[in-house]
Amino acid sequence: MIVAQGIQIPELSSGQYDTVYNLFSLAVASLFFTGLYLVLSQKRVLPRYRNALIVSATVCFIATYHYLRIFDNFRDSYETEAQGGAGVYTLTNIPFNEGYRYVDWFLTVPLLLVEVIAVLALTRAAAKPLLFKLVVASGLMIALGYPGEITTDTGPRLFWGTLSTLPFLYILYVLFVEINKSLDRQPPAVVKTLRKLFILLVALWGVYPIAYLMPVLGFDGADAFVLRQFGYSVADILAKAMFGLIIFKIARMKSMADDPNFGDDHDFDAPIETGSPAQARS
Repeated sequence: MIVAQGIQIPELSSGQYDTVYNLFSLAVASLFFTGLYLVLSQKRVLPRYRNALIVSATVCFIATYHYLRIFDNFRDSYETEAQGGAGVYTLTNIPFNEGYRYVDWFLTVPLLLVEVIAVLALTRAAAKPLLFKLVVASGLMIALGYPGEITTDTGPRLFWGTLSTLPFLYILYVLFVEINKSLDRQPPAVVKTLRKLFILLVALWGVYPIAYLMPVLGFDGADAFVLRQFGYSVADILAKAMFGLIIFKIARMKSMADDPNFGDDHDFDAPIETGSPAQARS
């Protein structure tokens, strides 16, 4: 049986099934091709900022792998007797495993925060304590939220959700207070983009606790299951794929600020011409 929103979901309509199916397909494509783009764009930023793109691509590929697992698990969890998939989808004996999401978040959420530190290109002395604080807090946030996710009882769900909120608030403190101290050394355009990035990250992360609290708020059933998968999937696409593209934009801006000759037409792999101008023209 699939347990979601605190109750068993015995069946989905064809529309509900197709919605979830297409969402998972969209997530796989968005995350994979964003990761591929980031890998292929390494030479478009200065070497000191390439680690940020590597981490961003890693986040996308880890998420792609887990969405493939979620996708396959969902297909195996439901079946229909109607030809062409037009009937009601009923549960098989294979449960839908929400644990895949938590494994993914446990790996990717710390890396999302590492991206921010990497693109700032701070000194090792400044970056190391920030990384330690953010990685440990994000790991605790995900680990403490998981016991509440798998329970169907309101009390334990609220208890673990509250504990998970504490490291989340600490992450916000580090992002908005401690990291802001380092922004004075960043180009003005980068500072503006980074502040918007922090706000975007907080807004996207706000989707997860809303979905987490649906059973407590009395919102359950098949529609709630579909809405929850929609919220998680869209938030993952934006918080990983779009976040990675913004990190790439910041890396490009910082590259051009560091090197006045660096621009959109700059190619680190361009061949070096030798010989006289006449020879080059010939």
